[in-house]
Amino acid sequence: MIQRKKKIVLYQPKQVDETLGLESSKDMLPLEMLTIAAFPLEDGYDVVIVDGSLFAGDAGHRRLLEECEDAMLVATTGILGYMVNDGYQAMTKVKGKFPKLPAVIGGWFASVRPDLQLETGYYECVVLGQGELTFRDVVRAIDAGVPLDDIEGLALWRDGQVVKTPRRPIVDWKDIPDVPWHLIDIEPYKLHQMRAKSARDVLRLPTPPWIGYGKPYFGITYFGSYGCPEPCTFCCSPIVTDRRWKPMPADRMLDDLEMLHERWGFDSVRFHDANWGVQRQRSRDFAEGLLNRNLQFGWNAFIETHSILTYPKDTLDMMAESGMYVAEIGAEAGTDNMMKKIGKPIYGDDNIEAAVEMDRRGVQGSITYIIGYPHESEESMIATIDQCRRLHNAAPLARPNVWPFRPIPGTVMWDQAVALGYEGPKTLPEWGSIGEYHLEETWPGVIPERVKQMRMMYQHYATMSYGLARGKIGWWEKRAQARLDSGSYVHGQFEARAFGLYNKVRKKLFNPVDVPRSWVDPGHKTGTAGNAKSKATEAMTDATKG
Repeated sequence: MIQRKKKIVLYQPKQVDETLGLESSKDMLPLEMLTIAAFPLEDGYDVVIVDGSLFAGDAGHRRLLEECEDAMLVATTGILGYMVNDGYQAMTKVKGKFPKLPAVIGGWFASVRPDLQLETGYYECVVLGQGELTFRDVVRAIDAGVPLDDIEGLALWRDGQVVKTPRRPIVDWKDIPDVPWHLIDIEPYKLHQMRAKSARDVLRLPTPPWIGYGKPYFGITYFGSYGCPEPCTFCCSPIVTDRRWKPMPADRMLDDLEMLHERWGFDSVRFHDANWGVQRQRSRDFAEGLLNRNLQFGWNAFIETHSILTYPKDTLDMMAESGMYVAEIGAEAGTDNMMKKIGKPIYGDDNIEAAVEMDRRGVQGSITYIIGYPHESEESMIATIDQCRRLHNAAPLARPNVWPFRPIPGTVMWDQAVALGYEGPKTLPEWGSIGEYHLEETWPGVIPERVKQMRMMYQHYATMSYGLARGKIGWWEKRAQARLDSGSYVHGQFEARAFGLYNKVRKKLFNPVDVPRSWVDPGHKTGTAGNAKSKATEAMTDATKG
Protein backbone atom coordinates (compact mmCIF):
# COMPACT_ATOMS: atom_id res chain seq x y z
CA MET A 1 0.00 0.00 0.00
CA ILE A 2 1.28 3.46 -0.95
CA GLN A 3 1.50 5.72 2.09
CA ARG A 4 -0.26 9.03 1.58
CA LYS A 5 1.88 12.14 2.02
CA LYS A 6 1.17 14.41 4.96
CA LYS A 7 -0.62 17.53 3.79
CA ILE A 8 0.15 21.21 4.42
CA VAL A 9 -2.43 23.83 3.45
CA LEU A 10 -1.29 27.40 2.75
CA TYR A 11 -3.86 30.21 2.60
CA GLN A 12 -3.15 33.48 0.79
CA PRO A 13 -5.71 36.04 2.07
CA LYS A 14 -7.71 38.27 -0.24
CA GLN A 15 -5.95 41.44 -1.33
CA VAL A 16 -9.02 43.73 -1.35
CA ASP A 17 -12.50 43.92 0.15
CA GLU A 18 -14.76 43.01 -2.74
CA THR A 19 -17.86 44.10 -0.80
CA LEU A 20 -16.75 47.66 -1.64
CA GLY A 21 -17.14 46.87 -5.32
CA LEU A 22 -13.40 46.40 -5.85
CA GLU A 23 -11.50 43.79 -7.84
CA SER A 24 -7.89 42.96 -7.10
CA SER A 25 -5.44 42.76 -9.95
CA LYS A 26 -4.92 39.06 -10.54
CA ASP A 27 -1.31 39.53 -11.54
CA MET A 28 -0.63 39.36 -7.79
CA LEU A 29 0.32 35.72 -7.45
CA PRO A 30 0.55 34.09 -3.97
CA LEU A 31 4.31 34.57 -3.89
CA GLU A 32 4.59 34.36 -0.11
CA MET A 33 2.97 30.93 -0.04
CA LEU A 34 4.92 29.69 -3.05
CA THR A 35 8.28 30.57 -1.51
CA ILE A 36 7.67 28.82 1.81
CA ALA A 37 6.25 25.76 0.03
CA ALA A 38 9.54 24.80 -1.60
CA PHE A 39 11.28 23.18 1.38
CA PRO A 40 8.28 21.10 2.57
CA LEU A 41 7.91 19.79 -0.98
CA GLU A 42 11.58 18.78 -0.95
CA ASP A 43 10.98 17.02 2.37
CA GLY A 44 8.18 14.91 0.90
CA TYR A 45 5.04 16.72 2.11
CA ASP A 46 1.99 17.41 -0.02
CA VAL A 47 1.41 21.17 -0.26
CA VAL A 48 -1.83 22.86 -1.35
CA ILE A 49 -2.20 26.62 -1.87
CA VAL A 50 -5.60 28.31 -1.60
CA ASP A 51 -5.53 31.88 -2.93
CA GLY A 52 -8.49 33.76 -1.48
CA SER A 53 -8.32 36.42 -4.20
CA LEU A 54 -9.44 33.87 -6.78
CA PHE A 55 -12.77 33.29 -5.02
CA ALA A 56 -15.90 35.42 -4.69
CA GLY A 57 -17.58 35.94 -1.34
CA ASP A 58 -16.65 33.29 1.21
CA ALA A 59 -16.01 30.59 -1.41
CA GLY A 60 -12.28 30.80 -0.67
CA HIS A 61 -12.91 30.11 3.01
CA ARG A 62 -15.07 27.12 2.09
CA ARG A 63 -12.32 25.74 -0.14
CA LEU A 64 -9.84 26.26 2.68
CA LEU A 65 -12.03 24.27 5.06
CA GLU A 66 -12.33 21.46 2.52
CA GLU A 67 -8.58 21.26 2.11
CA CYS A 68 -8.05 21.29 5.90
CA GLU A 69 -10.15 18.15 6.36
CA ASP A 70 -7.12 15.86 6.15
CA ALA A 71 -4.31 18.36 6.74
CA MET A 72 -1.40 18.10 9.16
CA LEU A 73 -0.83 21.88 9.27
CA VAL A 74 -2.32 25.13 7.97
CA ALA A 75 -0.42 28.39 7.50
CA THR A 76 -1.20 31.92 6.33
CA THR A 77 0.31 35.38 5.97
CA GLY A 78 -0.67 39.01 5.44
CA ILE A 79 0.47 42.58 5.08
CA LEU A 80 -1.22 45.61 6.60
CA GLY A 81 -4.64 46.08 5.02
CA TYR A 82 -7.52 43.81 4.09
CA MET A 83 -5.29 40.72 4.03
CA VAL A 84 -5.10 40.96 7.82
CA ASN A 85 -8.89 40.92 8.11
CA ASP A 86 -9.50 38.15 5.60
CA GLY A 87 -6.76 36.00 7.08
CA TYR A 88 -8.25 36.46 10.54
CA GLN A 89 -11.77 35.58 9.36
CA ALA A 90 -10.49 32.53 7.48
CA MET A 91 -8.53 31.20 10.44
CA THR A 92 -11.48 31.81 12.77
CA LYS A 93 -13.49 29.43 10.60
CA VAL A 94 -10.67 26.90 10.38
CA LYS A 95 -10.14 26.78 14.14
CA GLY A 96 -13.89 26.66 14.71
CA LYS A 97 -14.13 23.47 12.68
CA PHE A 98 -10.68 21.99 13.37
CA PRO A 99 -9.64 23.30 16.81
CA LYS A 100 -6.72 20.86 17.09
CA LEU A 101 -5.24 21.54 13.64
CA PRO A 102 -1.85 23.25 14.15
CA ALA A 103 -1.66 26.68 12.52
CA VAL A 104 1.22 29.05 11.74
CA ILE A 105 1.32 32.65 10.51
CA GLY A 106 4.09 34.86 9.12
CA GLY A 107 4.49 37.93 6.98
CA TRP A 108 5.13 41.64 7.53
CA PHE A 109 2.25 42.48 9.84
CA ALA A 110 2.52 39.34 11.96
CA SER A 111 6.25 40.01 12.33
CA VAL A 112 5.69 43.44 13.89
CA ARG A 113 2.55 42.58 15.90
CA PRO A 114 2.90 38.91 16.86
CA ASP A 115 0.97 39.63 20.05
CA LEU A 116 -2.25 40.26 18.14
CA GLN A 117 -1.91 36.95 16.30
CA LEU A 118 -0.87 34.81 19.26
CA GLU A 119 -3.44 36.12 21.73
CA THR A 120 -6.19 34.71 19.48
CA GLY A 121 -5.08 31.23 20.47
CA TYR A 122 -5.15 30.17 16.81
CA TYR A 123 -1.43 29.81 16.14
CA GLU A 124 1.36 27.60 17.38
CA CYS A 125 3.81 30.36 16.51
CA VAL A 126 4.52 33.44 14.41
CA VAL A 127 7.37 33.18 11.90
CA LEU A 128 9.36 36.42 12.11
CA GLY A 129 10.91 37.96 8.99
CA GLN A 130 12.45 35.76 6.31
CA GLY A 131 10.43 32.59 6.57
CA GLU A 132 11.62 29.83 4.28
CA LEU A 133 14.11 28.10 6.59
CA THR A 134 12.13 28.84 9.75
CA PHE A 135 8.92 27.41 8.29
CA ARG A 136 10.76 24.26 7.27
CA ASP A 137 11.94 23.76 10.85
CA VAL A 138 8.43 24.43 12.20
CA VAL A 139 6.89 21.87 9.84
CA ARG A 140 9.39 19.22 10.88
CA ALA A 141 8.90 19.95 14.59
CA ILE A 142 5.11 19.86 14.43
CA ASP A 143 5.23 16.63 12.44
CA ALA A 144 7.56 15.10 15.03
CA GLY A 145 5.49 16.43 17.94
CA VAL A 146 8.40 18.27 19.55
CA PRO A 147 8.35 21.79 21.09
CA LEU A 148 9.09 24.83 18.94
CA ASP A 149 11.09 26.71 21.58
CA ASP A 150 14.51 25.80 20.19
CA ILE A 151 13.73 27.03 16.65
CA GLU A 152 15.27 30.39 15.72
CA GLY A 153 13.10 33.20 14.34
CA LEU A 154 9.81 32.56 16.14
CA ALA A 155 7.40 34.38 18.41
CA LEU A 156 5.61 32.04 20.84
CA TRP A 157 2.80 32.49 23.39
CA ARG A 158 4.03 31.43 26.80
CA ASP A 159 2.23 32.16 30.08
CA GLY A 160 0.06 34.85 28.54
CA GLN A 161 2.81 36.80 26.83
CA VAL A 162 4.95 36.84 23.69
CA VAL A 163 8.33 35.14 23.92
CA LYS A 164 10.75 35.44 20.99
CA THR A 165 13.39 32.86 20.22
CA PRO A 166 16.87 33.99 19.03
CA ARG A 167 16.81 35.94 15.76
CA ARG A 168 17.53 33.81 12.70
CA PRO A 169 20.26 35.15 10.41
CA ILE A 170 19.06 36.25 6.99
CA VAL A 171 20.31 33.90 4.28
CA ASP A 172 21.32 34.30 0.65
CA TRP A 173 19.23 33.07 -2.25
CA LYS A 174 21.70 30.23 -2.78
CA ASP A 175 20.27 28.73 0.41
CA ILE A 176 16.67 28.92 -0.84
CA PRO A 177 15.29 26.60 -3.55
CA ASP A 178 13.49 27.75 -6.67
CA VAL A 179 9.82 28.63 -6.39
CA PRO A 180 7.55 25.62 -7.10
CA TRP A 181 5.43 27.41 -9.71
CA HIS A 182 3.62 24.18 -10.58
CA LEU A 183 1.59 24.50 -7.36
CA ILE A 184 -0.67 27.14 -8.92
CA ASP A 185 -2.94 26.95 -11.93
CA ILE A 186 -2.15 30.14 -13.86
CA GLU A 187 -5.27 30.08 -16.04
CA PRO A 188 -7.68 31.73 -13.53
CA TYR A 189 -5.18 34.58 -13.06
CA LYS A 190 -4.77 35.00 -16.80
CA LEU A 191 -8.49 34.82 -17.62
CA HIS A 192 -9.35 37.46 -15.02
CA GLN A 193 -6.70 39.83 -16.33
CA MET A 194 -7.84 39.45 -19.91
CA ARG A 195 -11.32 40.79 -19.10
CA ALA A 196 -12.24 43.91 -21.06
CA LYS A 197 -12.37 46.06 -17.91
CA SER A 198 -9.36 44.65 -16.08
CA ALA A 199 -7.59 48.02 -16.34
CA ARG A 200 -9.89 49.25 -13.56
CA ASP A 201 -8.84 46.58 -11.06
CA VAL A 202 -7.28 47.85 -7.84
CA LEU A 203 -3.56 48.62 -8.16
CA ARG A 204 -3.45 47.35 -11.72
CA LEU A 205 -0.30 48.40 -13.52
CA PRO A 206 -0.90 50.44 -16.67
CA THR A 207 -0.95 48.42 -19.87
CA PRO A 208 2.48 48.22 -21.50
CA PRO A 209 2.46 50.98 -24.12
CA TRP A 210 3.25 48.61 -27.01
CA ILE A 211 -0.01 46.73 -26.27
CA GLY A 212 -2.21 49.84 -26.26
CA TYR A 213 -3.79 52.17 -23.72
CA GLY A 214 -6.26 50.43 -21.42
CA LYS A 215 -6.21 47.12 -23.28
CA PRO A 216 -6.13 43.86 -21.28
CA TYR A 217 -2.79 42.21 -20.75
CA PHE A 218 -1.43 39.26 -18.77
CA GLY A 219 1.07 39.99 -16.02
CA ILE A 220 2.67 38.19 -13.09
CA THR A 221 4.39 39.26 -9.88
CA TYR A 222 7.86 38.12 -8.85
CA PHE A 223 10.32 38.41 -5.95
CA GLY A 224 13.90 39.20 -7.00
CA SER A 225 15.36 40.21 -3.63
CA TYR A 226 14.69 40.19 0.09
CA GLY A 227 14.94 43.14 2.45
CA CYS A 228 16.13 46.72 2.04
CA PRO A 229 19.25 48.56 3.24
CA GLU A 230 17.46 51.92 3.70
CA PRO A 231 16.95 53.21 7.28
CA CYS A 232 13.54 54.83 6.63
CA THR A 233 12.02 55.72 9.98
CA PHE A 234 8.41 55.38 8.74
CA CYS A 235 8.95 51.83 7.43
CA CYS A 236 9.04 48.54 9.36
CA SER A 237 11.59 46.95 7.02
CA PRO A 238 14.62 48.09 9.12
CA ILE A 239 13.15 46.18 12.08
CA VAL A 240 11.98 43.11 10.17
CA THR A 241 14.96 42.70 7.83
CA ASP A 242 17.66 44.36 9.95
CA ARG A 243 18.50 46.53 6.91
CA ARG A 244 19.89 43.48 5.12
CA TRP A 245 19.37 43.17 1.36
CA LYS A 246 19.74 39.79 -0.29
CA PRO A 247 19.42 39.87 -4.10
CA MET A 248 18.71 36.96 -6.38
CA PRO A 249 21.54 36.90 -8.96
CA ALA A 250 20.55 38.32 -12.35
CA ASP A 251 21.21 35.02 -14.16
CA ARG A 252 18.94 33.09 -11.81
CA MET A 253 16.15 35.63 -12.29
CA LEU A 254 16.60 35.48 -16.05
CA ASP A 255 16.59 31.66 -16.14
CA ASP A 256 13.45 31.48 -14.03
CA LEU A 257 11.56 34.19 -15.91
CA GLU A 258 12.60 32.74 -19.29
CA MET A 259 11.20 29.37 -18.24
CA LEU A 260 7.97 30.96 -17.00
CA HIS A 261 7.60 33.06 -20.13
CA GLU A 262 7.91 29.98 -22.31
CA ARG A 263 5.32 28.21 -20.14
CA TRP A 264 2.84 31.04 -19.52
CA GLY A 265 3.47 33.68 -22.17
CA PHE A 266 2.90 36.72 -19.93
CA ASP A 267 3.17 40.35 -21.11
CA SER A 268 4.52 41.96 -17.95
CA VAL A 269 6.41 41.25 -14.72
CA ARG A 270 5.82 43.29 -11.58
CA PHE A 271 8.67 42.94 -9.10
CA HIS A 272 7.32 42.98 -5.54
CA ASP A 273 10.71 43.69 -4.00
CA ALA A 274 11.00 46.28 -1.26
CA ASN A 275 13.96 47.79 -3.12
CA TRP A 276 14.85 46.12 -6.41
CA GLY A 277 17.49 48.52 -7.67
CA VAL A 278 20.07 48.59 -4.87
CA GLN A 279 22.90 47.07 -6.93
CA ARG A 280 23.57 48.89 -10.21
CA GLN A 281 25.60 46.07 -11.81
CA ARG A 282 22.81 43.55 -11.12
CA SER A 283 20.29 45.91 -12.68
CA ARG A 284 22.47 46.26 -15.75
CA ASP A 285 23.08 42.51 -15.97
CA PHE A 286 19.36 41.83 -15.78
CA ALA A 287 18.49 44.36 -18.48
CA GLU A 288 21.34 43.18 -20.72
CA GLY A 289 20.25 39.58 -20.19
CA LEU A 290 16.68 40.36 -21.26
CA LEU A 291 18.00 41.92 -24.47
CA ASN A 292 20.52 39.13 -25.23
CA ARG A 293 17.91 36.44 -24.67
CA ASN A 294 15.32 38.39 -26.65
CA LEU A 295 12.82 38.10 -23.78
CA GLN A 296 10.04 40.42 -24.80
CA PHE A 297 7.90 41.47 -21.87
CA GLY A 298 7.45 44.64 -19.88
CA TRP A 299 8.59 44.99 -16.29
CA ASN A 300 8.47 47.37 -13.36
CA ALA A 301 10.42 47.60 -10.14
CA PHE A 302 11.00 49.80 -7.10
CA ILE A 303 14.13 51.91 -7.45
CA GLU A 304 15.32 54.72 -5.21
CA THR A 305 15.84 58.31 -6.34
CA HIS A 306 19.50 58.22 -5.36
CA SER A 307 19.97 54.94 -7.26
CA ILE A 308 18.61 56.48 -10.46
CA LEU A 309 20.87 59.52 -10.10
CA THR A 310 24.01 57.41 -9.55
CA TYR A 311 23.36 54.76 -12.23
CA PRO A 312 25.40 55.21 -15.43
CA LYS A 313 23.24 56.76 -18.16
CA ASP A 314 23.73 53.79 -20.46
CA THR A 315 22.45 51.44 -17.73
CA LEU A 316 19.21 53.45 -17.50
CA ASP A 317 19.04 53.36 -21.30
CA MET A 318 19.43 49.59 -21.29
CA MET A 319 16.77 49.13 -18.60
CA ALA A 320 14.24 51.09 -20.65
CA GLU A 321 15.20 49.30 -23.87
CA SER A 322 14.79 45.92 -22.16
CA GLY A 323 11.14 46.62 -21.30
CA MET A 324 11.07 48.60 -18.05
CA TYR A 325 8.04 50.85 -18.37
CA VAL A 326 7.14 51.74 -14.77
CA ALA A 327 9.57 52.75 -12.02
CA GLU A 328 8.22 52.93 -8.49
CA ILE A 329 9.99 55.70 -6.59
CA GLY A 330 9.56 56.62 -2.93
CA ALA A 331 10.05 60.40 -3.00
CA GLU A 332 8.81 60.68 0.62
CA ALA A 333 9.21 64.44 1.29
CA GLY A 334 10.00 67.77 -0.32
CA THR A 335 12.41 69.27 2.22
CA ASP A 336 15.95 68.37 3.22
CA ASN A 337 15.04 68.61 6.90
CA MET A 338 12.25 66.04 6.60
CA MET A 339 14.39 63.76 4.44
CA LYS A 340 17.06 63.85 7.14
CA LYS A 341 14.49 62.68 9.71
CA ILE A 342 13.41 59.88 7.36
CA GLY A 343 17.00 58.86 6.69
CA LYS A 344 17.21 58.84 2.90
CA PRO A 345 20.07 60.53 0.99
CA ILE A 346 17.74 62.69 -1.10
CA TYR A 347 18.35 66.43 -1.34
CA GLY A 348 16.78 69.47 -2.97
CA ASP A 349 15.04 68.54 -6.20
CA ASP A 350 16.69 65.11 -6.57
CA ASN A 351 13.25 63.53 -6.90
CA ILE A 352 12.39 65.74 -9.87
CA GLU A 353 15.72 65.02 -11.55
CA ALA A 354 15.25 61.26 -11.12
CA ALA A 355 11.70 61.40 -12.51
CA VAL A 356 12.91 63.36 -15.52
CA GLU A 357 15.69 60.80 -16.16
CA MET A 358 13.11 58.01 -16.36
CA ASP A 359 10.58 60.14 -18.23
CA ARG A 360 12.95 60.98 -21.07
CA ARG A 361 13.48 57.25 -21.54
CA GLY A 362 9.76 56.56 -21.77
CA VAL A 363 9.52 55.02 -18.28
CA GLN A 364 6.56 56.16 -16.18
CA GLY A 365 7.48 57.07 -12.63
CA SER A 366 4.97 55.96 -10.00
CA ILE A 367 6.12 58.40 -7.34
CA THR A 368 4.83 58.70 -3.79
CA TYR A 369 5.21 61.56 -1.34
CA ILE A 370 3.92 61.56 2.24
CA ILE A 371 2.74 64.40 4.48
CA GLY A 372 1.80 64.45 8.14
CA TYR A 373 4.87 62.78 9.63
CA PRO A 374 5.31 63.17 13.42
CA HIS A 375 6.51 66.69 14.25
CA GLU A 376 6.28 67.78 10.58
CA SER A 377 5.53 71.47 10.16
CA GLU A 378 2.79 72.90 7.97
CA GLU A 379 5.45 74.60 5.85
CA SER A 380 7.16 71.23 5.24
CA MET A 381 3.91 69.63 4.11
CA ILE A 382 3.21 72.51 1.73
CA ALA A 383 6.74 72.26 0.31
CA THR A 384 6.18 68.53 -0.33
CA ILE A 385 2.92 69.14 -2.19
CA ASP A 386 4.62 71.86 -4.22
CA GLN A 387 7.54 69.61 -5.16
CA CYS A 388 5.04 66.97 -6.21
CA ARG A 389 3.33 69.57 -8.43
CA ARG A 390 6.61 70.65 -9.97
CA LEU A 391 7.58 67.04 -10.62
CA HIS A 392 4.24 66.48 -12.34
CA ASN A 393 4.99 69.40 -14.66
CA ALA A 394 8.61 68.42 -15.33
CA ALA A 395 7.96 64.72 -16.08
CA PRO A 396 4.70 64.35 -18.05
CA LEU A 397 4.76 60.53 -17.98
CA ALA A 398 5.16 60.41 -14.20
CA ARG A 399 2.30 59.84 -11.77
CA PRO A 400 3.34 61.60 -8.54
CA ASN A 401 0.98 61.45 -5.57
CA VAL A 402 0.82 62.80 -2.04
CA TRP A 403 -0.40 60.36 0.62
CA PRO A 404 -1.26 61.00 4.28
CA PHE A 405 1.20 59.49 6.73
CA ARG A 406 0.11 56.21 8.29
CA PRO A 407 1.76 55.11 11.55
CA ILE A 408 2.95 51.53 11.13
CA PRO A 409 3.94 49.30 14.08
CA GLY A 410 7.57 48.36 14.29
CA THR A 411 8.85 51.75 13.09
CA VAL A 412 10.62 54.69 14.71
CA MET A 413 7.80 57.00 13.67
CA TRP A 414 5.20 54.69 15.21
CA ASP A 415 6.77 55.30 18.59
CA GLN A 416 6.90 59.03 17.88
CA ALA A 417 3.24 59.08 16.85
CA VAL A 418 2.17 57.18 19.96
CA ALA A 419 4.13 59.62 22.12
CA LEU A 420 2.15 62.41 20.44
CA GLY A 421 -1.16 60.77 21.35
CA TYR A 422 -1.85 58.54 18.35
CA GLU A 423 -4.13 55.61 19.13
CA GLY A 424 -4.11 53.02 16.41
CA PRO A 425 -6.39 50.02 15.87
CA LYS A 426 -6.50 47.54 18.74
CA THR A 427 -7.74 44.31 17.16
CA LEU A 428 -7.00 42.32 14.03
CA PRO A 429 -10.36 43.16 12.39
CA GLU A 430 -9.71 46.85 13.06
CA TRP A 431 -6.24 46.66 11.54
CA GLY A 432 -7.66 44.73 8.62
CA SER A 433 -10.36 47.31 7.97
CA ILE A 434 -7.79 49.88 6.83
CA GLY A 435 -8.20 50.30 3.10
CA GLU A 436 -5.94 51.67 0.41
CA TYR A 437 -2.97 53.44 1.95
CA HIS A 438 -3.49 56.64 -0.01
CA LEU A 439 -7.25 56.84 0.44
CA GLU A 440 -7.50 57.14 4.21
CA GLU A 441 -6.17 59.55 6.77
CA THR A 442 -5.64 57.22 9.71
CA TRP A 443 -4.24 59.89 12.04
CA PRO A 444 -6.88 62.64 11.89
CA GLY A 445 -6.00 66.10 13.08
CA VAL A 446 -2.32 66.06 12.14
CA ILE A 447 -2.64 67.55 8.66
CA PRO A 448 -3.94 71.17 8.83
CA GLU A 449 -7.10 71.98 6.91
CA ARG A 450 -5.25 74.35 4.59
CA VAL A 451 -2.83 71.59 3.67
CA LYS A 452 -5.66 69.10 3.16
CA GLN A 453 -7.35 71.45 0.73
CA MET A 454 -4.08 72.04 -1.13
CA ARG A 455 -3.49 68.30 -1.41
CA MET A 456 -7.03 67.66 -2.62
CA MET A 457 -6.80 70.40 -5.21
CA TYR A 458 -3.47 69.08 -6.49
CA GLN A 459 -4.86 65.54 -6.75
CA HIS A 460 -8.00 66.81 -8.46
CA TYR A 461 -6.15 68.85 -11.07
CA ALA A 462 -3.59 66.07 -11.65
CA THR A 463 -6.39 63.57 -12.24
CA MET A 464 -7.98 65.99 -14.69
CA SER A 465 -4.75 66.77 -16.52
CA TYR A 466 -4.08 63.08 -17.19
CA GLY A 467 -7.48 62.77 -18.87
CA LEU A 468 -8.60 60.10 -16.41
CA ALA A 469 -12.03 61.62 -15.86
CA ARG A 470 -13.18 61.76 -19.48
CA GLY A 471 -10.61 59.70 -21.35
CA LYS A 472 -9.45 62.66 -23.42
CA ILE A 473 -7.66 66.00 -23.21
CA GLY A 474 -10.02 68.92 -23.79
CA TRP A 475 -10.89 72.29 -22.26
CA TRP A 476 -11.30 70.99 -18.71
CA GLU A 477 -8.03 69.06 -18.83
CA LYS A 478 -6.03 71.92 -20.31
CA ARG A 479 -7.41 74.29 -17.67
CA ALA A 480 -6.39 71.83 -14.96
CA GLN A 481 -2.85 71.69 -16.32
CA ALA A 482 -2.73 75.49 -16.44
CA ARG A 483 -3.59 75.53 -12.72
CA LEU A 484 -0.76 73.07 -12.06
CA ASP A 485 1.65 75.16 -14.11
CA SER A 486 0.86 78.28 -12.12
CA GLY A 487 0.59 76.57 -8.73
CA SER A 488 -2.47 78.69 -7.98
CA TYR A 489 -5.66 76.93 -6.92
CA VAL A 490 -7.80 80.04 -6.47
CA HIS A 491 -11.43 79.13 -7.24
CA GLY A 492 -10.34 75.50 -7.30
CA GLN A 493 -13.20 74.23 -5.15
CA PHE A 494 -15.72 76.07 -7.33
CA GLU A 495 -14.20 74.54 -10.46
CA ALA A 496 -14.23 71.07 -8.87
CA ARG A 497 -17.94 71.41 -8.06
CA ALA A 498 -18.66 72.71 -11.54
CA PHE A 499 -16.86 69.80 -13.17
CA GLY A 500 -18.59 67.33 -10.85
CA LEU A 501 -22.00 68.61 -11.95
CA TYR A 502 -20.97 68.67 -15.60
CA ASN A 503 -19.61 65.12 -15.40
CA LYS A 504 -22.81 63.77 -13.83
CA VAL A 505 -24.92 65.31 -16.58
CA ARG A 506 -22.51 64.06 -19.24
CA LYS A 507 -22.69 60.49 -17.97
CA LYS A 508 -26.49 60.53 -17.80
CA LEU A 509 -26.94 61.97 -21.27
CA PHE A 510 -24.21 60.27 -23.24
CA ASN A 511 -23.36 57.06 -21.34
CA PRO A 512 -19.62 57.49 -22.02
CA VAL A 513 -17.21 54.59 -22.36
CA ASP A 514 -15.63 53.49 -19.08
CA VAL A 515 -12.16 54.98 -18.69
CA PRO A 516 -9.32 52.81 -17.34
CA ARG A 517 -8.02 53.80 -13.91
CA SER A 518 -4.45 54.87 -13.55
CA TRP A 519 -2.85 52.35 -11.21
CA VAL A 520 -1.84 55.14 -8.85
CA ASP A 521 -5.30 56.66 -9.32
CA PRO A 522 -4.40 60.22 -8.27
CA GLY A 523 -7.22 62.14 -6.64
CA HIS A 524 -9.41 59.08 -6.11
CA LYS A 525 -11.44 59.46 -2.90
CA THR A 526 -9.26 62.22 -1.49
CA GLY A 527 -11.55 62.95 1.46
CA THR A 528 -10.68 62.16 5.07
CA ALA A 529 -11.63 58.61 6.06
CA GLY A 530 -14.46 58.41 8.55
CA ASN A 531 -15.57 62.03 8.07
CA ALA A 532 -18.42 63.34 6.00
CA LYS A 533 -17.21 64.50 2.61
CA SER A 534 -17.44 68.14 1.67
CA LYS A 535 -19.22 69.02 -1.55
CA ALA A 536 -15.86 69.86 -3.08
CA THR A 537 -14.49 66.45 -2.13
CA GLU A 538 -17.52 64.70 -3.60
CA ALA A 539 -16.95 66.60 -6.82
CA MET A 540 -13.29 65.61 -6.85
CA THR A 541 -14.20 61.97 -6.29
CA ASP A 542 -16.71 62.13 -9.14
CA ALA A 543 -14.03 63.65 -11.33
CA THR A 544 -11.92 60.51 -11.09
CA LYS A 545 -14.67 58.15 -12.19
CA GLY A 546 -14.94 57.88 -15.92
